[in-house]
Amino acid sequence: MDHTIQNGFLTVTASDAGAQLQSIKSAGGTEYLWQGDPDIWSGKAPNLFPYIARLTDGTFSLNGNEYHMKIHGLIKYSTLVAETPGCQAETSAAQEPCMTFCLVSNEQTKEQYPFDFIYRITYALKGSSLVITNSVENTGASRMYFGVGGHPGFRVPMEEGLSFEDYYLEFDRPSHPYRVGFTDACFLTGEDRPYTLENDRRIPLHHDLFDHDAVVLKHAPKRVKIASDRGHRSVTVHYPDFAYVGFWHAIKKEALYVCVEPWTSLPSRDGIVEDLSCQSDLIGLDGGKTYTNTWTVTIEE
Repeated sequence: MDHTIQNGFLTVTASDAGAQLQSIKSAGGTEYLWQGDPDIWSGKAPNLFPYIARLTDGTFSLNGNEYHMKIHGLIKYSTLVAETPGCQAETSAAQEPCMTFCLVSNEQTKEQYPFDFIYRITYALKGSSLVITNSVENTGASRMYFGVGGHPGFRVPMEEGLSFEDYYLEFDRPSHPYRVGFTDACFLTGEDRPYTLENDRRIPLHHDLFDHDAVVLKHAPKRVKIASDRGHRSVTVHYPDFAYVGFWHAIKKEALYVCVEPWTSLPSRDGIVEDLSCQSDLIGLDGGKTYTNTWTVTIEE
């Protein structure tokens, strides 16, 4: 089932299935979210929890036991409950249109991920921005380990008469990030390399940029814009509390979208079945505690 919120700037729709965004439209009716194509990428904006990207052999270990989980964790494959009234007081200001989706751990989740938790994601509108808050409550006694992330695809080009190659990704300040090293199967190699930005800020978009899968950066600024010097519409993603940002579209295809993916953690090392309690970039949350992380998508036109 789909649920919709709107204000004078945006209309946003999300589904119970994975709490995945289905549409981000401006007041003028322009669709900014990729609408999915089974021949290219059927996704639109998966939510990533409790693991980001791939596990070696789809497996991790914990306390001497092994567990199996698909790429990007549990939420992507789950049906969440739309809560009423739909907003968490701590994540959304009064009167802002918002909707919250919830997943409570159960027998099925514990077969893959042996923790008691409540996961919530709230979508709130604030002017021309969509504010996205992930909340994870550890309802068990033991320390739990996880990552969270986003994976929204944005339509490129955003205006008629422009091409994919007319656009770029631009950080809000100069920087010298590193590209995280991946194998062809997208596992960590441990060989991170400096990644050169045009004028220390910009990544020009071209389809072969993604021929070797995602470009994932660390030590990059926390705000990036998809824009074109030939157009006036843009999308800005701000992710202040994420350590990594990835950019992706389907490999070796002329796909007309680009994903901007804020991640708190990275996939498994090549050939290693990770022990979650030892993976240093995962969030560790003690029993009875709650973790929150907020990021925003802003539409300009």
